Amino acid sequence: MKYVYTLSDAKLIQKFGVDISVYGAGAPSGYVYEETEAGHFEEFYDVESTYAWYILEGNGTFVVDDEKIIVSPKDLVVVPPNKRIHYFGKMKLFLCTSPAFNPVNERHVRDVDPSESPYKNLHKQ
Repeated sequence: MKYVYTLSDAKLIQKFGVDISVYGAGAPSGYVYEETEAGHFEEFYDVESTYAWYILEGNGTFVVDDEKIIVSPKDLVVVPPNKRIHYFGKMKLFLCTSPAFNPVNERHVRDVDPSESPYKNLHKQ
């Protein structure tokens, strides 16, 4: 059994303003490190997985089914399946999905316009 997953093991993705490192492929839950300078500019939901983000650094605003939730370091944001999600802010986050993320279960709702961000100074106009 593998106990340690390094960055060299991770799958690296850039998606909607977020640098994503996906660890532990094949594990029962998904483990992801995320960094963003301004936010995740896609509104989406997952039909099966619960998403749990732990805020490591920075501050931001998560938008879950149109409810704005202000977050700061050491906060945990838990979003169950079928809830629309996107977020704004300059942050470093750790994400756990349970069960592990499966792209067939993710639904794109819309691209989010950066002008919607309450942190307009974080992105280029």
